Amino acid sequence: MAVQRITSTEAQASKKVSNDHFFLWREFVWGAVAGAFGEGMMHPVDTIKTRLQSQAILNGLQVDGLKGFYRGAIPGITGSLATGATYFGVIESTKKWIEDSHPSLRGHWANFIAGAVGDTLGSFVYVPCEVIKQRMQVQGTVTSWSSVAVKNGKAIKPGAQIYSYYTGMIHAGFSIWKTQGLKGLYAGYLSTLARDVPFAGLMYVQYNSTGLSAYLTTPLDVVKTRLQVQGTTLRYTGWLDAICSIWAAEGMKGIFRGGIPRIAWYIPASALTFMAVEFLRDHFNERLPNDNLRDVSRLSVDKKSLQEVA
Repeated sequence: MAVQRITSTEAQASKKVSNDHFFLWREFVWGAVAGAFGEGMMHPVDTIKTRLQSQAILNGLQVDGLKGFYRGAIPGITGSLATGATYFGVIESTKKWIEDSHPSLRGHWANFIAGAVGDTLGSFVYVPCEVIKQRMQVQGTVTSWSSVAVKNGKAIKPGAQIYSYYTGMIHAGFSIWKTQGLKGLYAGYLSTLARDVPFAGLMYVQYNSTGLSAYLTTPLDVVKTRLQVQGTTLRYTGWLDAICSIWAAEGMKGIFRGGIPRIAWYIPASALTFMAVEFLRDHFNERLPNDNLRDVSRLSVDKKSLQEVA
């Protein structure tokens, strides 16, 4: 019977792989916490953006007052837990893997591919939370959209109420599921991906021009918002119908509605998120012997070390 001996080199390689995986999972946690922090701090501005895009800003103030700007904060924060974990856990590690295994894809291509993978995975949690959040942000308000609204197969006038109040995130989720099923919870899914994947790429192409990237993707954000808040009172059959209808009825102003609040929300939210991540890294990540912090974005698992361990 052969006796397998583990050398000190193999043990060190095994420990390195284990530590790298541990620090990668820690990035998921830090990203989730930081994403929730950024969303929570800037939620009122996000509510303004959503109400502008759905043309419910004035009615929202009349119905809810200032407290209405915090409606939907819980589902918004919940969704940001997923997006934060995705960005700092999946996107960075995927980008590193692409650059290591496919050097020809370094740079912008790696950013686009990693962003597509990360946003797609995160969207399974993010989109239902976003639907619930935006329904709560505009609930109890009336709309003045100029496009035709249809409820129960009949056209209704623009001033009709969309839906009544939800008592909370769980009530909203079950109500949407009951009336519209899975399709309702994932309303605007393709529009969300169409918005977020180019946004991630533009942000890297324009380096740190987050504001410009946010503004350029505003039309996709408007379409996403309209699809997610329309509920059973249908105005648009899909993203193409939405963008054509908005353009025909409202022109360029409608397509870029809420663009400035989107910038005013995204820049501080991104800054707060990255500040929170760096704070968590600085105060909770393990320090190396030379007093440097382990940088998870530069971690890679040596294939030779893996073979030695195996």
